[in-house]
Amino acid sequence: MNESAEFRHTTVLLNEAVDGVLARPDGVYVDGTFGRGGHSRALLARLAPQGRLIGIDRDPEAVAAAAAIADPRFSIVHAGFAEMAERLGALGVHQVDGVLLDLGVSSPQIDNPERGFSFRFDGPLDMRMDTTRGESAADFLARADEREIAQVIRDYGEERFAGQIAKALVARREAGAPLTRTDELRELVARTVKTREPGQDPATRTFQALRIHVNRELEQLEQGLIAALRLLAPGGRLAVISFHSLEDRRVKQFIAAHSKAEVDRRAPFAPPPALALRSLGRVMPGAAEVAANPRARSAVLRIAERTDAPLPASLS
Repeated sequence: MNESAEFRHTTVLLNEAVDGVLARPDGVYVDGTFGRGGHSRALLARLAPQGRLIGIDRDPEAVAAAAAIADPRFSIVHAGFAEMAERLGALGVHQVDGVLLDLGVSSPQIDNPERGFSFRFDGPLDMRMDTTRGESAADFLARADEREIAQVIRDYGEERFAGQIAKALVARREAGAPLTRTDELRELVARTVKTREPGQDPATRTFQALRIHVNRELEQLEQGLIAALRLLAPGGRLAVISFHSLEDRRVKQFIAAHSKAEVDRRAPFAPPPALALRSLGRVMPGAAEVAANPRARSAVLRIAERTDAPLPASLS
């Protein structure tokens, strides 16, 4: 069975994201999370012959999948989207008309046991989006102390039993049996966490936390949002799809910081400062999409448009 049949990916909020980001059909666009190309193909279908689309992904499997797109308007870059300004600059691109980010982990990554993202399958405890570099989840758990492990699970998984889980992980390691498999981690968490919300596996929050930490997802997001704002031309659009509150909160705060003026109480009647973004709102998946693709249920799409105001001094 080939990968396209075995590890399918259903793109979330496909039309809504493309509608949101496409400012002008003849423009230059960035799909910062190519994945399996659902958003990219939809964008290419609506771009004019003069348009251009640059896909970015740090997963080598996603980059390989991009080779199937034989369109002279399209190119792919193996990198994290936090590096988009430097990577686009190397291609001679210094301004774009839209940036689309579909955050989190893709279905092919989740559904492939060898990637180690899911507790539903036994596989190596890896969780790296870019398998060519960095520390795997197993490597992190093999060297971090109890305090650091607890902090990661608490901060990135919002797990109230983080301390107990970290203690159990370190105890197992010190007993000479460090974790190397996803099933081992799931079983350890299940023994440690005695209560959990109905319908949720006890390991859900721990797996999320380790994945976010290993891939530096929140740091990548913050750097990527800044890079996108610097690249966007006036009238250009930023569209970001988030799948959990830690991501969405940062996207919401970033857009608000650059689109909402704070009243200066020392000069309440002074004209508001010019702001770099204009928020175009939030979009949630409809009932039909959630029914067809349950992974869409937590998705939030936020869209903003670049104004012609200069960037804040801290970003320029």
